Amino acid sequence: MTNTPPAVGPGTTDRAGRREWIGLAVLSLPALLASLELTVTHLALPAIGRDLSATSTQLLWIVDVYAFLLAGSLITMGTLGDRIGRRRLLLIGAAAYGVASALAAYAPSAEALIAVRALLGVAGSTLMPSVLSLTVAMFREPRQRTVAVGIVIASVSGGTAIGPLVGGWLLERFWWGSVFLLGVPVMALLLMAGPVLLPEQRTKAGRLDVRSAFLSLAAVLPAVYGLKQIAADGPTLSTVLPVVAGLVFGIAFVHRQRALAEPLINLRLFADRTFSTAAATLALGIFVLWGANYAIAQYLQLARGLAPLEAGMWTAPSAVGVIAGSTLASRIAGRIAPGRIIAAGLALAAAGFVVIAQAATPSEPGALALAGIAGQAGDLPLLVAGTVIASAGLGPMMALATDMVVGAAPSHQAGAASAISSTAPQIGGALGIAILGSVITAVYRSEMSAALPTDVPRAAADAARDSLSTAVEASETLPEQLKVTLLSAARQAFIDGFQISVLTSAIIMAGLAITVAALLWHDQTTSEQTTYS
Repeated sequence: MTNTPPAVGPGTTDRAGRREWIGLAVLSLPALLASLELTVTHLALPAIGRDLSATSTQLLWIVDVYAFLLAGSLITMGTLGDRIGRRRLLLIGAAAYGVASALAAYAPSAEALIAVRALLGVAGSTLMPSVLSLTVAMFREPRQRTVAVGIVIASVSGGTAIGPLVGGWLLERFWWGSVFLLGVPVMALLLMAGPVLLPEQRTKAGRLDVRSAFLSLAAVLPAVYGLKQIAADGPTLSTVLPVVAGLVFGIAFVHRQRALAEPLINLRLFADRTFSTAAATLALGIFVLWGANYAIAQYLQLARGLAPLEAGMWTAPSAVGVIAGSTLASRIAGRIAPGRIIAAGLALAAAGFVVIAQAATPSEPGALALAGIAGQAGDLPLLVAGTVIASAGLGPMMALATDMVVGAAPSHQAGAASAISSTAPQIGGALGIAILGSVITAVYRSEMSAALPTDVPRAAADAARDSLSTAVEASETLPEQLKVTLLSAARQAFIDGFQISVLTSAIIMAGLAITVAALLWHDQTTSEQTTYS
């Protein structure tokens, strides 16, 4: 049955009951799985490489092809849900995701696993837009909707928090395919409970414009790919061209949407100040979050000598900060304007990044870590405290800005709005990794050019100037004393770049807090907001 919900206003008494809250628990499962899957896949890469004889390039594609197809398909899938039914799309995607998860677990080769991961990315792109748009449909009373969206966002962070624990436990006891089988029971439960607990939502007639769908994919896919390559290799012609191509296709996409009577994305949504400010805040907030997470992971593994799993355990508490921040913000948003909560949270995040920068100040000889010996914890507890503070400040932004995006859109465009709220962080996050990662690289190369010992052989010197990881490799060919000198200089150069990157994040957060306060300070609380249809 197809339902078109009425407009929800300040006097609406259509509050959700027990069935809706149980349905939200079901919807939270794929949200949790989405982030959990990324974490456990990273942990499984060494075992996959050994068993499937995968090259380093193939291992990168096993991870990246999922992210590329996920980001590129979100807008199309969100709009498709508006047309064929959001519950139907969710269940189709869940079935495809479950089947693909089983295929991934038993993939006979690296090439087969890459192909299945591509299918998982497309199937995964149906999940979050459907989850968010169905959440809006089930919780029409604005204050309840804000709490419900906060729970969904907290579920995503929960997957990040438990990922290292679940993945580590599985990989210690079973083969690498077990991490992919996690999706099978979750999707089976969704397929059984979804038709009973979730309402159908199809509020927009008309056919999907295939050309627009192609243009959206062509805009996002090369842009995300290029940004990831810039983060890995720096800005070169081969890495910048995909980004430029994505921008060209993006411009073509915008022109086509303006010309269509029933566009894939109604660009007039961006004329709404609340919608556009919230979407931009999501993109910039995740820009900093992903960029900082990338930098912290590099710092822990390269400068502190921690193994990937151990590094993941040190960063897992930050997800608790997001859960706490998003949950608390959702509960007080009925009494305090969301813009004020977001601005305060962003200011707190800026303070957290300052703490992280302070924690990275060298407190021990660096050569031990660079030689493959993990140093004592030292300032790592302070680093964890900084990440928890920063993530707790970003939690309100993630929950309330998402709610503002999906809540400001007309009901018949809830799927498209949900897709925008999911795509904006994907683009922002890719940009953050590329730009903040490039800051570290630029500072490292500049300092190493000046600090490199003169008696290092030319081949080793060229490698050491490129990155900290290549400096570690090059040092293995040097006498012990020269090795220690080279690695100490490389570690210091990397830490300086890391600190500048994190302080840049703090500045961006402070500036964004001021901007959000200026634009949304006097906006209504969520209990007073109205969804127009």
